[in-house]
Amino acid sequence: MSRRMTLTRYTIEQEHQHPEATGDFSALLNAVATSAKIISNRVRLGELASSLGSPVDDGARLNPTGDTPKELDLISNDIVIGETQWGGHLTGILSEELEDVLPIPNAFKRGKYLLAMDPLDGSSNIDVNISVGTIFSILRSPRPGEVATAEDFLQPGTQQVCAGFVLYGPSTMLVLTTGSGVDGFTLNPEVGEFELTHPDMRVPEKTSEFAINASNERFWEEPIKRYVAEMLAGSAGARERDFNMRWIASLVAETYRILTRGGVFLYPTDTKQPGVKGRLRLLYEANPIAFVIEQAGGKASTGRGRMLEVQPTAIHEKVPLIFGSREEVERIEQYHEQTTDEPHYDTSLFNTRSLFRS
Repeated sequence: MSRRMTLTRYTIEQEHQHPEATGDFSALLNAVATSAKIISNRVRLGELASSLGSPVDDGARLNPTGDTPKELDLISNDIVIGETQWGGHLTGILSEELEDVLPIPNAFKRGKYLLAMDPLDGSSNIDVNISVGTIFSILRSPRPGEVATAEDFLQPGTQQVCAGFVLYGPSTMLVLTTGSGVDGFTLNPEVGEFELTHPDMRVPEKTSEFAINASNERFWEEPIKRYVAEMLAGSAGARERDFNMRWIASLVAETYRILTRGGVFLYPTDTKQPGVKGRLRLLYEANPIAFVIEQAGGKASTGRGRMLEVQPTAIHEKVPLIFGSREEVERIEQYHEQTTDEPHYDTSLFNTRSLFRS
């Protein structure tokens, strides 16, 4: 019986299509995959590996974007760095858990790529045993072989060489794109290899699902209130069909659901934190997810324009992110273009269009 294609073979065959390839990229991607295998094992052990969901120093320490890291956040960060910094493929690493860019130490050879990552997305879900994941983005360094700086990472998402995420769920999956479609690999624990199980993943064009954190309704802009109100009105409203609302609070899990059965995810601009444009980190959350979604036929936006065209201004910059089935994202963009100061109708989730309406 023939075996499925492994990630190692996949990356080598991809490089064979480019005569100028040196093998650095496939080696780097396999180092990221090795990190994922180790993190998967730590996540799977749960409480058997101690209280990995507990805040570090009882919440006294904040990461650069203002969140309190869990113990497993920092463990995952160290695992990825430990597996990728010595191979000679990178000039620097950017992580949610590090204040500044980590240059590759002088003891190691420096290569031609940059790695940006969220080592453990959705870590607030660890204690309740809900899926978490790793998000990564690979860029070409503008200065190969040199010590990486923050400015090297300030590239729009269109410049990504590769992006993807690992989902640590009932099975561990690695989903990635190198710019020619999206493929999904499942970790086979019997042989310790990622094997191709979901080739050419595509986001369905139409959907009956949406995901948004409804507790932030009072902070939403009018276009988002309008859109969500229409979804909640269902068959009795302008859309003339019913929709289901989902919210996992795990970006990787939300993305995988949309890749497999469609939907739209909204973490829009709001007024909860004055002066803050959004909640998700551009370089290592929004951009890699947007690249995957676009390559799978979907669309990713700030609500006012294409996510991958946003020019970064800081390494931990936050942005709004709306992505998923193309028709829904385009509708939301149209609502932003049409917005006025006057509400279209009563948009309260818990009023006449209550979530708990019988």
